[in-house]
Amino acid sequence: MGCAISGLAEKVEFGERNTDDAAAAAAAAHPSEDHIQMIKESWKVIRDDIAKVGIIVFVKLFETHPECKDVFFLFRDVKDLERLRTSRELRAHGLRVMSFIEKSVARLDQLERLEALAVELGKSHYHYNAPPKYYSYVGAEFICAVRPILKDRWTAEVEEAWKAMFQYVTALMRQGYQEESERQRHLAVSPKERPDKRNTAL
Repeated sequence: MGCAISGLAEKVEFGERNTDDAAAAAAAAHPSEDHIQMIKESWKVIRDDIAKVGIIVFVKLFETHPECKDVFFLFRDVKDLERLRTSRELRAHGLRVMSFIEKSVARLDQLERLEALAVELGKSHYHYNAPPKYYSYVGAEFICAVRPILKDRWTAEVEEAWKAMFQYVTALMRQGYQEESERQRHLAVSPKERPDKRNTAL
């Protein structure tokens, strides 16, 4: 319960970012070298339980933010969230998200590759109709889920390190989402993409 309460504050912290300049926000929020080291060391422990963490993250996400279920066709009508703990589909999605986190951790020393990964994921989420405000919720629930796994190795400094990474990555995802939104808007109004009425048969 305590984590759920503190998690609400974390979600506000993650979420209240200026999305008008996602690139600048991403640059400002890049984790420090000390943060990167803490993240990589703690991930060595977390990765042994990634399937369990993925399930916990999304069950808690749907519990605290039920509107997020609308993005998932398979789960939107599920009332009993406990049933989701044994869902193969949710397990598979949780593992995909954990895989993205693992790739992000591995690329913290390779900013161009990490930026490309996160921006591309943001673009794909535009087509899933998953708005940027949801991305930060996942980060907050991840932090709640991994605290018990790390036990006494979880410190305020480790928490700040993971927050910094999620702030950085979600800002890049927002950037990708906005870029794809603008691209789709441009395609919708571009004369080249519309039939030329002057050339249509009368």
